Amino acid sequence: MSYLLSTIYLLAVAGLSLFGFLGLITLALYWRHRHDKFPLPAVANSKLPSVTVQLPVYNERFVVDRLIRAAASLDYPQELLQIQVIDDSTDDTTEKAAKLVAFYQAQGVDISLMHRTHRHGYKAGALADATGCARGEYLAIFDADFQPPADFLRHTIPHFINEPRLGMVQTRWGHLNFQDSPLTGAQAIALDKHFAMEQTVRHRANLFPKFNGAGGIWRYDCLQDAGGWQDDTVCEDLCLSTRAILKGWQFRFLNDVTSPAELPTTITAYKSQQARWAKGSIQCLHKYGWSILKDSNHSLMARLYAVLSMSAYLTHPLLLLMLLVQVPLLYLDFQFPPSMLFFSVAGIGQPLLFILAQQVLHPDWRRRLRHLPSMLLVAVGTASSNSRAMLQVIFGGDHPFVRTPKGVGRGEGNGAAGAGYRMPFDWIMAVELLLALYAALGAWIAVSHSSYGPLVFLMTVLIGSGTVFALGLRDLRKSR
Repeated sequence: MSYLLSTIYLLAVAGLSLFGFLGLITLALYWRHRHDKFPLPAVANSKLPSVTVQLPVYNERFVVDRLIRAAASLDYPQELLQIQVIDDSTDDTTEKAAKLVAFYQAQGVDISLMHRTHRHGYKAGALADATGCARGEYLAIFDADFQPPADFLRHTIPHFINEPRLGMVQTRWGHLNFQDSPLTGAQAIALDKHFAMEQTVRHRANLFPKFNGAGGIWRYDCLQDAGGWQDDTVCEDLCLSTRAILKGWQFRFLNDVTSPAELPTTITAYKSQQARWAKGSIQCLHKYGWSILKDSNHSLMARLYAVLSMSAYLTHPLLLLMLLVQVPLLYLDFQFPPSMLFFSVAGIGQPLLFILAQQVLHPDWRRRLRHLPSMLLVAVGTASSNSRAMLQVIFGGDHPFVRTPKGVGRGEGNGAAGAGYRMPFDWIMAVELLLALYAALGAWIAVSHSSYGPLVFLMTVLIGSGTVFALGLRDLRKSR
């Protein structure tokens, strides 16, 4: 029995180490490309192309006004700018949007409200329907929680002018509410690492760069050539990006241009968002994994990097597997070989990326790093919900697009104002509690057997799963 369990444990640790080494590779590539520059070309107003700004919303009563106002305030020649409010809402969001759209129409702004009475295809379906009515040569997309700065188009569109194969420009997400709580601070650290490190490397080293779903601009011809929006995954952005790269289009990431957005303020909303990203990544891996690996137009390293990045959420089930077998191994007094230290070295890659991203982006990076422990605990605590999302892909079934509730401190999910916005009770909370208790049992066994090495991991799972469970319970109580 101990041989079987130790083999499973070793395979889980090796899998996690593989993603740790991916972090070290990312670190090395970032260092190589850190000075690459993409200066903003000077373009006269007479040379600017037409742009359609697309704003997909669904039940966003708390943020839709801010979004529309920001879009209408973009500094761009009015005759070249079209704004589409793409609305699938079933609440008073549509009424709020309609009033503001009418207000700006009266001022001569080319803005329209496109309301669907169904959710066919979810966000991908809504964007596909609206794109058929777009008159812009370029399509800028902002989700409901974004607040694009007025000069956004001035700092992005010129990059396309003299580069006909540049199909998409992605900007870095900023954070409107990163100081609200340890949870939003933790998310900010995670996203900063993704953009400042991973996106920088993927774009500059041509490692299958991607669109993040918002805060970016598509060339209309690129979008159409890649097959347009498809709704067979819940990560329509990654799906479209992969098809465009396989078609030979180029992408660019602008780390110095930010698109401020709002971070989820509750653990329930955050878990919903992460589960959707985890599920969508695995769906895209299943859909494109083989096509990526056999794409001779990219280097072997680029192909492997793309596949590993797309499968990064597999770290969550691997972590749970490691936990499940470690406790009985402790009980059986199994002695882990010294060679296990080799796998531990790989784990330093990802933490270094988190720290470096803060140093690169923020003068007060040391103060911001106080949220790093919270980020680690939340990442471990959401392993069960993300693992379930990936299992749902394997075992089939429907995969609805679940919105991430937004609305900082404005009644989201509370009382009558939050009707229709509440997240229902999720049985995965019971799994989170059981995992915390199981880790506690493992810690007790470790101490009783004087085996202190595994305690850090076990206590991290105990605190992380317990914290996520407690926060979810708080959300549930507030919503009632």
